[in-house]
Amino acid sequence: MTALLVIAKAPVAGRAKTRLCPPCTAEEAARLAEAALADTLDTVAATPCTRRVLVLEGPVGPWLPDGFDVVPQVDGGLDVRLAGAFAAVDEPALLVGMDTPQVSPADLTVALESLERADAVLGPADDGGWWAVGLQRSDPDVFLGVPMSEPDTGIRQLDRLRARGLDPTLLPSHRDVDTFDDALAVAGLAPDSAFAVAVSSLNGADR
Repeated sequence: MTALLVIAKAPVAGRAKTRLCPPCTAEEAARLAEAALADTLDTVAATPCTRRVLVLEGPVGPWLPDGFDVVPQVDGGLDVRLAGAFAAVDEPALLVGMDTPQVSPADLTVALESLERADAVLGPADDGGWWAVGLQRSDPDVFLGVPMSEPDTGIRQLDRLRARGLDPTLLPSHRDVDTFDDALAVAGLAPDSAFAVAVSSLNGADR
């Protein structure tokens, strides 16, 4: 079996989902971030695995379910923090962020099963990034120096995996929540989620 890691920022106004501002206020963006994180953690909690780990920047809140180990993110850029997240566990691991609250336990189960048959997996995101990455063993050079949050981050990450001698299996693509248009679209994909409720609660949710 495999560990499931969630790398996330605590949903603090002014620090979480700042690319939603504008049109959202910092408080509204934090509310959406908290809902997305809660949905993601609930999904991970419902997915069979050997260990669940939240790799967190900031304080724990009431949104954290039982059954998670919490480790702080290491200091540095996202590439450094990703390397640190995988170094925090000894077993094979699949990592997801908090930007795809529409992902289901079935999606994660498919990803975990794919990783059992491969040395790595990568889930592309519609914006050119990725929503999930899995490794049979920790290797910081898989991440260090890969430009993050760029339109070609996904292909660069795939190239790096291959350059490290890995043969990654590609997972189905998902849409990240980066902009408010993304938020509306993702809420529509998961209408019963806490994230969808949070989006619909905002004044002028069609703005």
